[in-house]
Amino acid sequence: MTPVGQCLVAFLFGSVVGFLVQRSRFCNTAALRDAMLFKSFRNTKALLVAMIILTIGFTGFISIGEGHTMHFDVGLNTIAGLFIFGIGMVLAGACTVSTWVKTGEGNIGALWALLFTFVGMFLFSLVWSWNYWPPAPASMTGEINLEALQLGFSNAATLQEKFGIPAIAFGIVQAAVLALIYLAILKKEAAQHQRHVEAQQARAARKTAEGTAEAAQ
Repeated sequence: MTPVGQCLVAFLFGSVVGFLVQRSRFCNTAALRDAMLFKSFRNTKALLVAMIILTIGFTGFISIGEGHTMHFDVGLNTIAGLFIFGIGMVLAGACTVSTWVKTGEGNIGALWALLFTFVGMFLFSLVWSWNYWPPAPASMTGEINLEALQLGFSNAATLQEKFGIPAIAFGIVQAAVLALIYLAILKKEAAQHQRHVEAQQARAARKTAEGTAEAAQ
């Protein structure tokens, strides 16, 4: 495919994804924030379904030798970076994708968040060439190095290479765990709905009793 064709495909795909995200109001931040703070699991369930599909598809491609997997070290620096990024998403009120969508809708706050996302990326690029954590790049070898706070490579592709087990096996295990979480959420929602119905019935019964008492007087 020519570069122009690739750009057209990317534009069409991005447009479809953007339309779906905008209409569904899907947001990675809301998927976690709403579940923890407001006990609302609408976005959480959508995120879990997407993760299950992507996990099976991604590990399936790896198992047949397709795909271009990333090899990067996972360590305490990764955990710290993700935590800080998560704080930023909550403060911004949206994930990066939703920030793009809200910016397109004319949300000024989202525009500022998006602008400083690029500012942060640019500033980080200035120090990446000389600032490593841990300081010695040699410690990032793909193997566990606890002294350097590195846990080694960590994805289905590298597990497949190390243990000879098809990546799809790890994908199925992960998908099963995600499915169990999804089922637990459905069970929790059913319990919440039942409590809500019972509360409504109790209020209705009290009103009926009060009305009967007033009529008797």
